[in-house]
Amino acid sequence: MKVPFALLPMLLATLPAAAAEPPELAANPQASIIARVGFDQRLDEPLPLELAFRDEGGDEVALLQYFGQRPVVLVLVQYQCPMLCTQVLNGLVQSLNALEFNAGEEFDVLIVSFDPTETSDLAANKKAAYLRRYDQPGAEAGWHFLTGEQASIARLTETVGFRYEYDPRSKQYAHASGVIVLTPEGRTSRYFYGIDFPTRDMRLGLVEASAGRIGSPVDQILLLCFHYDPATGRYGFAIHRVMRAACAATVLGLAAFIAVSLRRERKKRMAAIVERT
Repeated sequence: MKVPFALLPMLLATLPAAAAEPPELAANPQASIIARVGFDQRLDEPLPLELAFRDEGGDEVALLQYFGQRPVVLVLVQYQCPMLCTQVLNGLVQSLNALEFNAGEEFDVLIVSFDPTETSDLAANKKAAYLRRYDQPGAEAGWHFLTGEQASIARLTETVGFRYEYDPRSKQYAHASGVIVLTPEGRTSRYFYGIDFPTRDMRLGLVEASAGRIGSPVDQILLLCFHYDPATGRYGFAIHRVMRAACAATVLGLAAFIAVSLRRERKKRMAAIVERT
């Protein structure tokens, strides 16, 4: 896979699917393939948790068994991808290594191959490689590498809006890059694009997906200050939220001041009445 061909899908990841293919794209098969690649955000979409895959040990599993307790970071990759998928996984593990949360305790990582020809042996080798990179307690139980049949892969990728295409000329896949944070119930919560995932964004995404079940009071304050932008797949400073919170604090402060002042004034009047009597 040539470098421009591998990186163009990442740049197109946030673009919506075209309604019709322009003639110039139809005349250029490679450009036509790239135009159909991307990531469509489908927030709050429930995953078909009954879908069957194979884990890194070769056992048949259902997606359901990875949900119910903790948020899940879902990554769609090809284990034999020569470049982009490795960069996505490297960026993810770098972000997660800087988190105070641990995979297997506060969240899980679910890596699924979108190439139906890949085997459980490849998944096992990939898991071993990334467990060495992610040297945290509970990592073995928190990272899961799956392979599956085309029917299950197609339904999962369609559900989460992951668009990819096989190029018969290069015998490679063109695909978008990014990760998806899901709720413990298996609903899409946050999409982070590209190959670099800021630890702050990942932390806030996991806290939101867990509905506050993980994290600290500081995280809840940060969520008031930072707002998730679906267009960019990033958290940005939400000045309107801060101003609204500041105004609310000011109003509450004034109300408290007025209440205290009225109480003092009432006490003074009562004391004056007592003295006169």
